Amino acid sequence: MRLDPVTLEIVGNRLSALTEEMCLTLQRTSRSLYVKETADFCCAFAGLDGGFVAYPRGIGVSGFVGLNLLEAVRRAEPLEPGDVIITNDPYRSGGLATHLTDIQVIEPYFHEGAVVGYGWAFIHCSDIGGRVPSSLSPINDEIYQEGLQIPPVKLVRAGEPSRDVEALIAANSRTPEANLGDFRAMLAALRTGRERLAGVIAQHGVDTVLAAQDDLVAYTAGKARAALSRLDDGTYRFVDYLDDDAVSSIPVRLSVTATLDAGNLHLDFTGTDPQVAAAFNIATLGKPHAWITTRVLALICTLDPGIALNSGLIQPISVTTPEGSLVNPVRPAAVGVRHASASRVNDAVGGALGLAAPEILPAASSGLVVPVVVAELQNVQVLEPMVGGTGARDGADGVDGRDSGISNLSNNPVETVETEIGVEILRYGLRTDSGGAGRWRGGCGLELTFRVLEDGSKLLARGLERLCFRPWGVRGGGPGEPTELIVNPGTPRERRHLKIDVLPLERGDVVTLLTSGAGGYGDPYTRDPAAVLRDVERGVVSREAAAREYGVWLNDLANDLADGLAVDEAATAAARLIDRREGFGFGPERQAWESVFDIGTVDRLVAGLFRLPPPARGPRRTALYNAVLRELPGDFPRTAPTPDQLDTARRTLTKEIVALEGAV
Repeated sequence: MRLDPVTLEIVGNRLSALTEEMCLTLQRTSRSLYVKETADFCCAFAGLDGGFVAYPRGIGVSGFVGLNLLEAVRRAEPLEPGDVIITNDPYRSGGLATHLTDIQVIEPYFHEGAVVGYGWAFIHCSDIGGRVPSSLSPINDEIYQEGLQIPPVKLVRAGEPSRDVEALIAANSRTPEANLGDFRAMLAALRTGRERLAGVIAQHGVDTVLAAQDDLVAYTAGKARAALSRLDDGTYRFVDYLDDDAVSSIPVRLSVTATLDAGNLHLDFTGTDPQVAAAFNIATLGKPHAWITTRVLALICTLDPGIALNSGLIQPISVTTPEGSLVNPVRPAAVGVRHASASRVNDAVGGALGLAAPEILPAASSGLVVPVVVAELQNVQVLEPMVGGTGARDGADGVDGRDSGISNLSNNPVETVETEIGVEILRYGLRTDSGGAGRWRGGCGLELTFRVLEDGSKLLARGLERLCFRPWGVRGGGPGEPTELIVNPGTPRERRHLKIDVLPLERGDVVTLLTSGAGGYGDPYTRDPAAVLRDVERGVVSREAAAREYGVWLNDLANDLADGLAVDEAATAAARLIDRREGFGFGPERQAWESVFDIGTVDRLVAGLFRLPPPARGPRRTALYNAVLRELPGDFPRTAPTPDQLDTARRTLTKEIVALEGAV
């Protein structure tokens, strides 16, 4: 370390404040609802190595602190003062952009003719072209369908805007004016950063600022290793699933093996399925990318709440991501709905690390982020970014209706939504009985119900997940309720949907989205009956579920002094005379799935697929699973197989794997 601690602290705080002021500038001058209200944006200051030196704590998307700008910068060189680089290409930006609707801008900050760092900003734009309004759909099978790809090019050259680049982008978007307004807001944010950095250099000197870049990152890396060293060394494995790939009914497996060694962590994704012909792939390019390390960064910040946010957080982390897998796809794989897979990576990493530190890691969160998009004739807007709840942990219930697992997006005010989109919000609130039962209850999911007011509207809801495989509980805790999407509920025109592409709606249609609840922690029959009573009084647990899930019986309390409910102590004590629950609460769907496709057998299957040429993996996987699924109930795993069906399916699976291994 080259700087004394006092100077380092002062300069570090100045740089962090600079990034927060950049974020405020961007948000206050932005145009689109998803930026100014939802806050799907961020700004940061990067060092000469492209890693972030300072990152805002309380504003913007928190999960991108591990990204790196250097590949994008190198592709746009040579640079001069006043240049601003723009890109949205995940593959050509070295993973900086994570899907095409995330627009990245970078400005090299100069001092006396030399670059001393980089300002960075990104926004999620409403539309960047492509096959569907809002650009992103789960069934896109290559990135060309997802919109205009912008390699790292100069949006501004030596202070002069490139009108040709602006015109090209505008011509390929359904929302060009909103995009242009957001681009202007990003440029304003970069200018704020440049001016504030000049002030820091004027006060402390350029050599101090350059030294601080290395020292701040090194100091954070040391603290991150110290935090991880509090976990038990060893190797831990966990498997979780996406419900399907949206183009078939076959679940997609994510496998994580975490190895902890003296404060260093290696995440091995061997055993994860090959990349899919859909938009769920995560373009990590083999790096410890933000979308596969988010859970670890959250854990480090939990263990050390005062740690600074910068690229030092990821230095203790290394990864193995097989090329051609869901978490390291080969271009031109589609990546638009990568956040759905990132949510499941989060759960799988949390499950593995939870085996090392069950008293620290929570049960599974709701495990979904669903930007509900309403596309009108000349208006494409995210109505609401829907999430669920947070998993329960040792000593505390999960948070209801809030999950910052992979993002910290804000909800949109109802008044603003109804002003900018032709809908009427009928209900937006917590979903009763959705949180997993436990000594500590899982967080509830959300309900959003709205009526469509315009003809010709279309619904998109990318990221729909946990419709089948429920968020799991731990140490006897139960799973959360699965997600549901219903159009015109309770009417003769009711339709229930799974994953959707573009769903046409008519004026007067009512749409209800019920997001999944999170997993519970601990045996629910050990939950304090008074806590169950409070849950019933708040409306997050029904009276029936109190008895069914917690063994807590309630009586009506009606006298001259009060009305309400009271715990029936005798009936509750009698109801709780059952064996204690232990282990993971995966839910019946996962239990049914793994009764056929157990982890060890599927390890053989995945290994065999990866010995095939990359183009052959997906079709062979689909054919193999379909051969087995033909022996099972049509809605398996929602319906468990009979013993005869189970035996036949397992014999077929073994035969198919043997044939696969023989083919390679």
